[in-house]
Amino acid sequence: MKLFSFLGILMLTSLLGTAQMTPKGLAVNSKAPGFSAMDQNGKSVSLDGLLKKGPVVIVFYRGQWCPYCNKQLSQLEDSVALINAKGATLVAVSPEQPENINKTVSKTNATYPILFDDGLKIMNAYDVAFKVDDNTIERYKKYGIDFDKANGSNGANLPVPAVYIIDKNGNITFTYFNPDYKERASVKEILTHL
Repeated sequence: MKLFSFLGILMLTSLLGTAQMTPKGLAVNSKAPGFSAMDQNGKSVSLDGLLKKGPVVIVFYRGQWCPYCNKQLSQLEDSVALINAKGATLVAVSPEQPENINKTVSKTNATYPILFDDGLKIMNAYDVAFKVDDNTIERYKKYGIDFDKANGSNGANLPVPAVYIIDKNGNITFTYFNPDYKERASVKEILTHL
């Protein structure tokens, strides 16, 4: 009987540990966590500084190797003037090292700040970070994607491709959070909520 109780507790602990590691994202009306990070030009960008100009649109993306990310970031670049016309600033966040962020800029022609999330501080604060499982790591390596090389000390951690709109008071007014990396918030959807 003690063995069954021990195994039951072990299984429950294991399940709870897994559940706690699954990101949930932040809810509308939550206070947006502050952050500061370096962009592709070596400039320090902070949420406080961006909010002084107006609302902020934060887009989390997986990496320059992800065609779905590149498509979304290219569409956002094509529409950045429309976002800016609503008084908002667009910023993207990635776990990739700066040299790979430069590849993203080359592939998408992005002119907005793209931040290197060193230590996953922003991704964790916005509850979008998750550890990639071993099977997926091995599968991606077959396609030449090595998370340790791409992300450096951030390792095999990625964000759920999420979007947050934050009003000038620092409150989250819109979230798009979908674990299916093939599904993304449209530019129209973002503009509608600005």
